[in-house]
Amino acid sequence: MSTATIEPAEQQDIRTSYSNGEQQFLTFNLAEEYYGVDILKVQEIKGYTNVTKIPNTPAYLKGVLNLRGTIVPIVDLRLKFGMGVTEPTSFTVVVVVNVRNRVMGFLVDAVSDVLDLNAKNIQAPPDMGTTVDISFVAGIGNANDRLVTLLDIDRVLTEDEVADVIAVTAE
Repeated sequence: MSTATIEPAEQQDIRTSYSNGEQQFLTFNLAEEYYGVDILKVQEIKGYTNVTKIPNTPAYLKGVLNLRGTIVPIVDLRLKFGMGVTEPTSFTVVVVVNVRNRVMGFLVDAVSDVLDLNAKNIQAPPDMGTTVDISFVAGIGNANDRLVTLLDIDRVLTEDEVADVIAVTAE
């Protein structure tokens, strides 16, 4: 089985160990921008349903839902990235992913497709200086004249944020 590996963020370089040099990403839309996550981190895609809100949680944590007996916290990626609240539509979905060996759901506007990117079509994220935190950006993919921000799903939430989310589901 081939696996994709992402080097530490300090190196800002994406390498793949696929025999054909390609890596697959599930792409999705947030506020009309394209984002991608390593397909190997995606567990499933679920249509949006109402979630159970938990009081005193961060605003980006929409609540939890029961996924076949597992309580899954749902993070609104728009809100997390400072793009405003996601207004659910018929295209809104929850992308269920494995984040640091935990199952979480990320609320997105719509899923686009699975994108095969060759390493030569992935560039390091731009240097935004020290005032903008883009440590969760693994790279920028170029596919058919469309730029896709590739996320390191394990870094979208900080250690403290992951601990907060885990605490909600442990109660």
